[in-house]
Amino acid sequence: MALITLSHIEKTYDSPQGPVHALKGIDLTIDTGDIYGIIGLSGAGKSTLIRCINLLERPTAGKVIVDGQDMTALSDKELRAARKNIGMIFQHFNLLSTATVYDNIAFPLRLAHKSEKEVRAKVEPLLSLVGLESKARQYPSQLSGGQKQRVGIARALASDPTVLLCDEATSALDPQTTRSILDLIRSINEKLQLTVIVITHEMQVIKEICDKVAVIENGVIAEQGSVLDIITNPQKPITREFIGSLISNDLPAAFRGGEISKEPVPGSYLLLRVTFVGESADDPVLADTIKNFPEIDVSMLYGNLDQVHGIPFGRMIIGITGPQDRIEAAMAYLQKQDIRLEVIGYVHRNA
Repeated sequence: MALITLSHIEKTYDSPQGPVHALKGIDLTIDTGDIYGIIGLSGAGKSTLIRCINLLERPTAGKVIVDGQDMTALSDKELRAARKNIGMIFQHFNLLSTATVYDNIAFPLRLAHKSEKEVRAKVEPLLSLVGLESKARQYPSQLSGGQKQRVGIARALASDPTVLLCDEATSALDPQTTRSILDLIRSINEKLQLTVIVITHEMQVIKEICDKVAVIENGVIAEQGSVLDIITNPQKPITREFIGSLISNDLPAAFRGGEISKEPVPGSYLLLRVTFVGESADDPVLADTIKNFPEIDVSMLYGNLDQVHGIPFGRMIIGITGPQDRIEAAMAYLQKQDIRLEVIGYVHRNA
């Protein structure tokens, strides 16, 4: 069921050089309970997009529907009330440096004029949830980056939101701390049934915790779908660029720089990019091809195996040489298997 619907969202800024079109007709639907990733390069419009969801940035055109409410049609008073259902965490934490961990988490509750008894009843469980019970009386300057982000997460959860926005929440953290924060966000999503939107420029973050992803480029959605589909079958150059950080799209070194032909060339290798998903990742496709077609030579030139939410996927680049009719027969055999096959072309190995 859709919790958030963005319809034809546009955002234009004025600048001395003229209007800047940050978002150009964005359409996006995010279902209840999803962890939805939005990935893009710097300046692509991803942070503007996430800030349009809670109207920290008001769209120039379009509608933002959150839990049945058109956020763009609310009065200031109604908007303040609606924002209580949307928590947000930031790249640089945005903590109050002169307040303790406890008081940072309590801050939105006190703004809402909750009693100290109500504050304590909410803050103490949140401290436990993010693993900071022993840090309640410390100040941000005494905390590590990961601990500061945990405070930011707890503060964002203080108003019992139904949506959590994460704007580059792990970009300032080292890889090990990033993993722990992502694990915490996934745990919160499951325990509290929160819908989470993750803004990032790192495909590894998308792979680790997101269910679905939209790739944004120059203010438009280039591609969207399940994380597994996007990783294993990217359609756009920008998506393939991001996927390259997980699975190499480069040719093996021995074939780089050579001219790629779509037609057979004497003495060349036919290079194929083979993608396996799910149970097919465990199938002995390459071994079976070698056994069934002894007249050709099949070489694995690159291989990678990984998982998304427990579903295995992998990619190989293979090279085939031999009589052309047997190469074509082997190709026909491979195309019938439960794999994704991309013909790169015929290339000579470098000297």
